[in-house]
Amino acid sequence: QVQLVESGGGLVQAGGSLRLSCAASGRTFSSYAMGWFRQAPGKEREFVSAISWVGVTTYNADSVKGRFTISRDNDKNTVTLQMNSLKPEDTAVYYCTADPRYKTIVAGTSEYWGQGTQVTVSS
Repeated sequence: QVQLVESGGGLVQAGGSLRLSCAASGRTFSSYAMGWFRQAPGKEREFVSAISWVGVTTYNADSVKGRFTISRDNDKNTVTLQMNSLKPEDTAVYYCTADPRYKTIVAGTSEYWGQGTQVTVSS
């Protein structure tokens, strides 16, 4: 079992930055690939970013490439999403997710999900 708790969301002006964190429980954090998804009001949940077990491989959605960076600290059981140059269209609830399989993260069919944190970008 893995429990995920997101933090760091909030209100920011367009062009600003936010840093989301996801704290994971359990002693086998390094056995899980991690990722972030988001869901805006009235829209389907969409993939944002993924990172492999020890952070060697990362993958970002085209919509956030060059602006968002995912990283992880396996000693602290945390994964972070650094979001720069935020746009109003980045407004959404952001969810942290974990799964032993990296491809499952990207596919959005992960086993574990957090409760989400709201990110609002004003124009």
